[in-house]
Amino acid sequence: MAKVRIVPDTNVYVSALLWTGNPHRLLRMAEAGELTLVTTPAIMEELRDVLGRPKFRLRIRTLQTSVAELIESLLSVVEVIPDLPIEPVITRDPDDDTILACAVAARAEWLISGDDHLLRVKRYKGIPIVTPSQFSRIWEKSH
Repeated sequence: MAKVRIVPDTNVYVSALLWTGNPHRLLRMAEAGELTLVTTPAIMEELRDVLGRPKFRLRIRTLQTSVAELIESLLSVVEVIPDLPIEPVITRDPDDDTILACAVAARAEWLISGDDHLLRVKRYKGIPIVTPSQFSRIWEKSH
């Protein structure tokens, strides 16, 4: 049986790498082979930029790690596919289109986000867009 393919948004990766909770659980599930997390070079670059922001420095130091180590650890559990352009969908935040494009290119079953712009879309090209906690509840019911 093929593993469920999921595209987490950048904010989900930040939460997963720096804290515990539902986003972190996605990483553990990917490590255990229960699902496949899919990303692109553009998403990884955005993640690198976001993790480098001053507001995360103390947390990263507290975890005794670095942005480079966090990215390296993530790359060991995700599938990286090429970036694919799409027609603009989210005009208020064009970076969100990168996430939508990844979900389509990955043939993802789920897009997981905490971003209001993406969550308002609800579904894109048949791919449901849900929060990490919504996905966790859905996963628990079906597995």
